[in-house]
Amino acid sequence: MNGGLPPRALGLVMEWAALHREELLADWERARKSEPLAPVPPLQ
Repeated sequence: MNGGLPPRALGLVMEWAALHREELLADWERARKSEPLAPVPPLQ
């Protein structure tokens, strides 16, 4: 996969990921087990 994000967008994504780290890790484990993913709220 190639591509990138403008610096501002990348900063927002990184902020969102930091705020939802535990939820994202839990969803990663669910995905590895082919289980349904839980929704993660958007950045407010």
